[in-house]
Amino acid sequence: MDGLIRVAAVDDDRMLLEGLDAWLAGVGDLRLVRTAATVEGLLRTLTEPIDVVLLDLVLRDGSDAAENVRRLVTSGRRVLVLSVWARPDQVVATFAAGCSGYVTKDHDLGALATAVRDVAAGRPAFSSELAFACLGDARPTRPRLSPRERGVLLAYASGMTLTATARHLGIKPETARTYLDRVKAKYHDLGRPSRTKLDLADRVREDRLQAG
Repeated sequence: MDGLIRVAAVDDDRMLLEGLDAWLAGVGDLRLVRTAATVEGLLRTLTEPIDVVLLDLVLRDGSDAAENVRRLVTSGRRVLVLSVWARPDQVVATFAAGCSGYVTKDHDLGALATAVRDVAAGRPAFSSELAFACLGDARPTRPRLSPRERGVLLAYASGMTLTATARHLGIKPETARTYLDRVKAKYHDLGRPSRTKLDLADRVREDRLQAG
């Protein structure tokens, strides 16, 4: 790093972005070099190197916060989440997806600058309140699946089509779809994205699931 921390921001509040740009202009080692209203928009137009991406937790495009973090991290960026609240489930889900820090918007700009510097240096950044939220989160790492949900997951993740899965289990395709959607939702709630068949196969392998 050349001493200048290059920051990008994903937020659909234009006033906030303009204020952030003006404020960072007066901070010697931080510079806002790119903004976007969506993660997709940022990744599509980003050409310059970025040290830290500030990511608003809730965007109007309806995108999933944990999935947004995962996409940015996969692209090689460090992510500092900004949020108006500190719900334990959201905190845990975004850290599970790979974010490096989590700051609520009620902190002052000095605290934000410190968090950006920490993340840029490879250090985690979150308040003591968020640490307690993480420590106090009692969610299991594996979802509780009903026998039918488990059966659909194992069959579908093994490579079967949804129709073949339904036929294998003796149920209707639309019923199999309902069970599969429930499985995906349960993994999503644990901050473990499972949108595709490959994702689901990874979850089966990670959780060492077997037909029972």
